[in-house]
Amino acid sequence: QVQLVESGGGLVQAGGSLRLSCAASGRTFSTYAVSWFRQVLGKEREFVAGIDWDGERIYYLDSAKGRFTISRDNAKNPVALQMDSVKPEDTAIYYCAARKWVYSLNKGEYDYWGQGTQVTVSS
Repeated sequence: QVQLVESGGGLVQAGGSLRLSCAASGRTFSTYAVSWFRQVLGKEREFVAGIDWDGERIYYLDSAKGRFTISRDNAKNPVALQMDSVKPEDTAIYYCAARKWVYSLNKGEYDYWGQGTQVTVSS
């Protein structure tokens, strides 16, 4: 089993920055792709960014491109999501998820999920 724990959420003003972290315990994290999803109450959980196990492939939701950066260092545990130039529409609960080797845009293909961290962007 892999347990995922997100941290770094909070309240930020529009145009500001926030850094989310996803830490794993219970098993080595280094062979897992990790993605960030977000969900607003009443809406589907949507893919935001994903990174393969070795960091070779990265993919972003169109609205995140140029503003968010996902990164990992397999010598250290956390996978980070740097959020810059945030907008009110980025307000959501952010979840990290893991699956073996390569990321997927399909939330149904992930084996492990964290509990989520709230991000609120004020205008």
